[in-house]
Amino acid sequence: MFKDSRIMFIYTESSLHCGSGTGLGVIDLPIQRERYTQYPVCQASGIKGVIREWFENKYGSNDSKVKYTFGPDFERDEGEAHAGAVTFTDGKILLFPVRSMNEVFAYTTCPFVLNRFKRDLEMAGVKVEWNIPVADQDNRALGTKESRIASDNKVVLEEYTFDFKVDDEVTKITHWLSEKAFPQSPEYGFWRDKIKKDLLVLSDNAFGDFVRLSTEVQARIRIKDDTKTVAKGALFYEESLPPDTLLYSVVLTHDPACDTNGRPDGLKDSKEVMDYVCNIHKQRLLFGGDTTVGKGIVYVNFLGGDQK
Repeated sequence: MFKDSRIMFIYTESSLHCGSGTGLGVIDLPIQRERYTQYPVCQASGIKGVIREWFENKYGSNDSKVKYTFGPDFERDEGEAHAGAVTFTDGKILLFPVRSMNEVFAYTTCPFVLNRFKRDLEMAGVKVEWNIPVADQDNRALGTKESRIASDNKVVLEEYTFDFKVDDEVTKITHWLSEKAFPQSPEYGFWRDKIKKDLLVLSDNAFGDFVRLSTEVQARIRIKDDTKTVAKGALFYEESLPPDTLLYSVVLTHDPACDTNGRPDGLKDSKEVMDYVCNIHKQRLLFGGDTTVGKGIVYVNFLGGDQK
């Protein structure tokens, strides 16, 4: 049974390709998506693997804390079989950047995403004072009084024009995100200020269209060593989430799967397991594929991580 839970935010600093294998459509290598929403997602198994690797590199693959936190490595720890003490949910989309006529891009979200996020916050024991804005018109975008995206009560995202309306709940959400979800390190000062002014809440339909149609699609090729020309059949298209996307995962812990006397020091119960996992707070990790060409750089921070 889970005893402790926290929200972990994942901010993409470079394009992120969490691949789903070979696609049957125009895109040869699509990203992972939820089946019923088609929203981009980063599967929990990938998140856990990356975080485990970070701990193994820092503390050693045979460290008892790593083993009891993440579970045994079945190829290396022959004969051992027990569950790890930490669970990660899929990395769900919270904010998606969309090209804007003003201020380069806007952070976008929608009521469905915010409702699901609020439900996950409740799971983590976090109460918020903001409510979900009503965005039920596909041609309308809700924002703040300080918005720099809007001009003459209009917003242009990609090639689409939306009517702009000020909503006080959006203002509350932007301030909460700036203080709680965005990294608090000095280099993120610009982005914490930007979210307060450049967040738009779109309808579920409009947001769904953008996360399906406005991801990055890059043509990749392989060059022959001898002729330095493109190899035959070596052209393919790869999809990625753009930089400045904000995802989140719920992290849950329970007591380590061994008797009380056998638990490593500093890992006696679920709270100490959570404190141990929070060592990745304010760390940059490499998620997904193509990390050798600069993709997958993310900044990880926990909600309330500074008070762990």
